[in-house]
Amino acid sequence: MNELLEVFLASVRDGYVQVSAFVAVTVLLFGLIQYRTSGALVERLSENERLQPLFGALMGLTPGCGGAIVMMPLYVRGTVSFGTVVATLIATAGDSAFVILALAPKAGLYAYSIALAAAIVSGYAIDRFGMGVGRVDNAVATISNTATDGGVVSASRGGNPAHEYDAGCETSTARESSILTPLSHAVHALWWVSASIALALGVIYLAAGAPEVPLELGTSFAGAFTVVGIVGTTASFYIYFVGRHYLGDGHIGRARDTFANIYETLVHAAQETSFVTVWVLTAYLLYEYSVLLFNINVGELAAAAGLLAPVAGAALGLIPGCGPQIVLASVYAEGGIPFSALTANAISQDGDALFPLIAIDKKAAIVASVYTTIPALIVGIGLHVLFDLGSATGFGVIG
Repeated sequence: MNELLEVFLASVRDGYVQVSAFVAVTVLLFGLIQYRTSGALVERLSENERLQPLFGALMGLTPGCGGAIVMMPLYVRGTVSFGTVVATLIATAGDSAFVILALAPKAGLYAYSIALAAAIVSGYAIDRFGMGVGRVDNAVATISNTATDGGVVSASRGGNPAHEYDAGCETSTARESSILTPLSHAVHALWWVSASIALALGVIYLAAGAPEVPLELGTSFAGAFTVVGIVGTTASFYIYFVGRHYLGDGHIGRARDTFANIYETLVHAAQETSFVTVWVLTAYLLYEYSVLLFNINVGELAAAAGLLAPVAGAALGLIPGCGPQIVLASVYAEGGIPFSALTANAISQDGDALFPLIAIDKKAAIVASVYTTIPALIVGIGLHVLFDLGSATGFGVIG
């Protein structure tokens, strides 16, 4: 098989089974809570600003990116503060958490505990003191134009900036078509069948230590992994680009107050996850083709960083998505980089949670990335000075 095609199909498959299926579970659970409580959870969160950074950090800490992805639309609608966004992203464990918890669980617990503490402190500091948000916001304004009305980050100390929902490309009600309406509902059903199977396959895959899965068709585990991944991604692309306009109002990346029924909750979760799937696949392809075409070896680069290992770990975390972070976690498990680099990366990485924010509010995404990198550098370099100097791997592979 042509290598470029093989990379494409593997990315299509892996993005859905390894990421989307887990995101779907978190988004659906949050939606069901909203449905059962008639929106009480979001309402109480909006009313209790002091608890927001803590809540965001705990949501981000859940393995995978689902919890953090749920939080991004809440910021866009003005429910939570910018400090909450930063706390969520700093604590985000991402999909690399599955790898490190499977291969070096003790190291994972240490790294993510430190990340949680850094997230909480940073989130409250930004909301309380501003931490120079206005200056960073002005600098970023020269680089990127926000996709919303401009209410991203203000120089005010704390507060809850509200964002408008004007999106001219969205439809206000579901479109009707004798062909596309029933087709969209059928694809939606297929999507959930694929997601359910993909979740089971993903759990088995992680329990086995995230091994290489050959790209093949058939009734074997690898065959099911491939078929379900490709079918699920294809259904996701249909839902995002076409089906969402016939399943509902077409809104993507928007937090809902509540839902009329369980089916509407399922539709919302499928739409949001499909949106993430499109971005995840884009990130996968950019990363994989860069590695292939330019012969980039993330593991070797991180391992060769030496004293700059925590800086390299933090810098790698600036790359959206979980691909490079998974590689870094694997390299740590093999003893190739110090604990300080793993921790700096755990703090800096935003995982797939940054994609919804990039799509909706680019300036906020850039500013948030800056603020997740600062504590990553401080903590990473601090750990390196205290523990790693004089040792090739510092704490070593804490298993």
